[in-house]
Amino acid sequence: MWNGVIPMDTSYIEKHIEQLKNDIYQKVHQKTLVKYTGNPLVDENQLFYLLLPFFNGEFWNDDIYKGIIAVGIVQASLAKHNLVDEYNATTKEQQLTVLSGDYYSGRYYEILAKSGNISLIRQLSESVILRSEHEVRVYEPIPYAIDDWFESLSVIESECISRFYQIYNFNKYAKIMQHHLLILRLQNELLNYRKGNSSLILQKMIESFESGNSIQFEQMLQTKIDELIHQLQELLRISSMKAELKQYIAEQLIRES
Repeated sequence: MWNGVIPMDTSYIEKHIEQLKNDIYQKVHQKTLVKYTGNPLVDENQLFYLLLPFFNGEFWNDDIYKGIIAVGIVQASLAKHNLVDEYNATTKEQQLTVLSGDYYSGRYYEILAKSGNISLIRQLSESVILRSEHEVRVYEPIPYAIDDWFESLSVIESECISRFYQIYNFNKYAKIMQHHLLILRLQNELLNYRKGNSSLILQKMIESFESGNSIQFEQMLQTKIDELIHQLQELLRISSMKAELKQYIAEQLIRES
């Protein structure tokens, strides 16, 4: 799999993302859980950023690949837990959703324990704690500012991958990854807002917005997205990444807009 000699294009990138997704599914497959809760929730954009160093020709081996599978499982575990209905967590499906998240957690610890990668276990554990602290903000009576909520969303979307980058000295990709994943999350939040289906964290953002005007809030959110896109474009311009990867990310921005 790890042959970077093949010319890289969109199909090459998507092929490896799909392979990683399937490898994650295989590691956590459990017949009953799949029947009631479906496959793990994996974000292909997050998988792309886990594979980005490989795509750009960084040193890569099976131990690193096991690490990104573990990170993918961590994020699938957190995504499953986030699906639990806070008002109706007593149905069989809801209970099995919690169980599936716990099961995935056990599997990623097992993978890392077998590899002896104590550093990654520590970093991922810390990232889960930090991410959970930011997610729990929606239940706190503290009046956080809008920028605090942007920070929380960034941590939620990218902290696990940031820790993976730290372990393997891939930090040069962090800012691009953080900007892009935050853009994606904000675009999704804005889309749901326009459909009248706001998340808890977006409701808190609205409460924190100085003006109660919904149109002004929407404009503020769109302005933030545009600002982040401009910053990401500049990061790509000065990056030493392969041109094909810059183009791929730029094309994703066009699709998302």
